[in-house]
Amino acid sequence: MSTHDHAHDHAHGGHAHDDHAHDHPHGLSRWLFATNHKDIGTLYMWFSFIMLLSGGVLALMIRTELFKPGLQFFQPEFFNQLTTMHGLVMVFGAIMPAFVGFANWMIPLQIGASDMAFARMNNFSFWLLPPAAILLAGSFFVPGGATAAGWTLYAPLSTQMGIGMDMGIFAMHIMGASSIMGSINIIVTILNMRAPGMTLMKMPMFCWTWLITAYLLIAVMPVLAGAITMTLTDRHFGTSFFNAAGGGDPVMYQHIFWFFGHPEVYIMILPAFGIVSQIIPAFSRKQLFGYASMVYATASIAILSFIVWAHHMFTTGMPVTSQLFFMYATMLISVPTGVKVFNWIATMWKGSMTFETPMLFSVGFIFVFTMGGFTGLMLAVTPVDIQLQDTYYVVAHFHYVLVAGSLFALFAGFYYWAPKWTGHMVNETMGKAHFWLSLITFNITFFPMHFLGLAGMPRRYADYQAQFTDFNSIATIGAFGFGLSQAFFLFAVVLPTIRGGKKAEAKPWEGAEGLEWTVPSPAPFHTFETPPTVK
Repeated sequence: MSTHDHAHDHAHGGHAHDDHAHDHPHGLSRWLFATNHKDIGTLYMWFSFIMLLSGGVLALMIRTELFKPGLQFFQPEFFNQLTTMHGLVMVFGAIMPAFVGFANWMIPLQIGASDMAFARMNNFSFWLLPPAAILLAGSFFVPGGATAAGWTLYAPLSTQMGIGMDMGIFAMHIMGASSIMGSINIIVTILNMRAPGMTLMKMPMFCWTWLITAYLLIAVMPVLAGAITMTLTDRHFGTSFFNAAGGGDPVMYQHIFWFFGHPEVYIMILPAFGIVSQIIPAFSRKQLFGYASMVYATASIAILSFIVWAHHMFTTGMPVTSQLFFMYATMLISVPTGVKVFNWIATMWKGSMTFETPMLFSVGFIFVFTMGGFTGLMLAVTPVDIQLQDTYYVVAHFHYVLVAGSLFALFAGFYYWAPKWTGHMVNETMGKAHFWLSLITFNITFFPMHFLGLAGMPRRYADYQAQFTDFNSIATIGAFGFGLSQAFFLFAVVLPTIRGGKKAEAKPWEGAEGLEWTVPSPAPFHTFETPPTVK
């Protein structure tokens, strides 16, 4: 700070760090014009929670139709809109923005930075999302309804849908732009704004996983944009990228989409690995086992994620050489993932473990995510996949890694950092109830789907044969239980914690490490205006 600035401040009878009015905007403008990383993180998280509940309602409509065979409530066309929009809302509206909310809140606190690198771009990144959400939700109400091409938007279905498809494309363009800007912000913040002494290899794992995730996002969001832009021009401007009659190829769409889509699934799990890698050491009261190998494993997963995309396409008639390549490349990813699971278990080994809610969700994450990993390994085996492709086995697999993976890790992170955000401790009884309700109902919902898939029930159909009835009924009951568990989370956990509860200390968990625990709880509006020094 220059002497001129000091003179200016003293002339106004204050100090450089007085809380001026413009530092603490109030009311609507505080949120509309937010540039503080904490406020923007909060906005992201409320947005993603609203989208989680919306996507959950769509899922419950799907399960209601599938409670028994025959068409009960919805026409197949509308049922397909539900499956498509449930996927889009959950992936682009719930999981991804939630992790960005965590990044905004925690990365500056963990690296000792005063804020994110580009504070106003950060505001823009967030405020692109509500219009995109409105476009998605609104697409149900236009003639022809929402897109029903599946969340993957495969041609030729996607080239034949009504205006709802165009709204979906526009929404995804906007969300992609938001992701790219958010990623630029995260990368620049981590590379340029670490406190003195905070070398890259001293960074918390959550920062490492997000740094790598941000690079993945910048690499693949433009690929998705290209795929949906080609879809748009095929629909309206007479191109034939995906139309065989005009010399195009619908399978080319799948190659482009999955070149985005496979790294995307790692974008949705790497930050989860980061959160769990913070929590397991804290409640084991030990250092993370194999920190460096965790960093290298994360980077390996990111690199390998670019060479496995066609394992989503084993049934498209690709050459056997390609099938073999993609099969083995996919299996290779299980190695760094296995390293991570081993390191988490090794961290707990002989630790002084306690099982507060964040730890419960983290251990639950490891257990159920690993199950999802094994079913993924089975789907990687080409001849097995040819049998299981587009059955409920695939639905079971990716919900085990996305719900019990991404979502449970987000819950773990909430319980771990909520004291820092709100200044209040979460009621442990309510937290544990939320955990057990979620874990049990999740498994009641999705475990039977493995059996349905093995027995040959195809996904994305509004009706099914009588022999599949019992497992579908069980899954539907579980789904309503799971949905109600998240309503319980909102009303019994989130809102009471914001409103009150036991006051949190600066460091509420005795085993927790990191700069975020050196600032008061709740974290003040401005932190680290003078960078801390990392020993």
